Amino acid sequence: MSVQTLSLTQFKQIAFNRDAYIYYMFLGVLFFFAIILHDTAFLTVSNFMNIVKQTAPLTIMAVGLTFALAVGHIDLSIGSVVALSALVGALLLQYTGIPLAVAGALLVGITVGLINGFLIERLQVSSLLITLGTMGIITGIARQLTNLESVPIINQDFTYLFGAGKVFGLPILLIWTLVIGGLAYIVLNKLAAGRHLLAVGGSPAASRAMGIKVTRVRIYALLASSTAAALAGLLYAGRLHGARYTLGEADLLTVIAAVAIGGTSLFGGRACIIGAILGSWLMGMINNGLILSGFSTNEQMIARGIILIMAVAIGVKELKNG
Repeated sequence: MSVQTLSLTQFKQIAFNRDAYIYYMFLGVLFFFAIILHDTAFLTVSNFMNIVKQTAPLTIMAVGLTFALAVGHIDLSIGSVVALSALVGALLLQYTGIPLAVAGALLVGITVGLINGFLIERLQVSSLLITLGTMGIITGIARQLTNLESVPIINQDFTYLFGAGKVFGLPILLIWTLVIGGLAYIVLNKLAAGRHLLAVGGSPAASRAMGIKVTRVRIYALLASSTAAALAGLLYAGRLHGARYTLGEADLLTVIAAVAIGGTSLFGGRACIIGAILGSWLMGMINNGLILSGFSTNEQMIARGIILIMAVAIGVKELKNG
């Protein structure tokens, strides 16, 4: 009897684990659209590959945002970093080679991440307010940089590396997703840096008592978030063969929802890279299913908002339950 009770308890712990929700949601949404869209191309391999390619920049942003949320910060500036990084990369590509163009784009993300981290820690102001302010500044710079004009990219090597290429038959955008996701997973789950991130997010005071440099860890987390957004800008530019100031401006809600439903706490101390990736793909699958079902862009935004509210509600309930 005790063995049966123990087994049942273990089963409940596994089945109702917070990290398992994303798998249930993913399979549930897949099953739902598979039924109502059985006479469309929804269940084809090519459609799923399109979802992966279209969501690649969002997935990279979600992975980066996971680091910021792990320490209890929120980074609202990632969408604007996407646009500015893409524009800087596209402009540099007209006068230099790929290495300098990529370095310039990533430098935008690094700079913004350091500025966000320094201001938040130095002024002891909410990351919500600081990154909201930098978002406005970066958006204005992106608009001013090219006078609202698009910057085309004709460099085929660049578009191959960051958009249209394939490696062993796999889309290069999927490769980018797996590589960045794999590196982030190793950092958070296998290295001391990851343990420090989660410790700081869980209890800054206890982390300081343990000798962890809390300020430095938080700045590194925001640096990772912003740099990932810069890479997402390059992926957008490569896939679309150009850059525009509007890139990334509508992605923030989707990215936050993807990270939240993937098991990362919006209040710090808990992070799940695999969940963030699956959450991003889930959001892409929902958008794809809604489009094939004939829903408008406005209705898609409503769906994303509902999903985000549900994810936050689950997170708040968990926080209250300890």
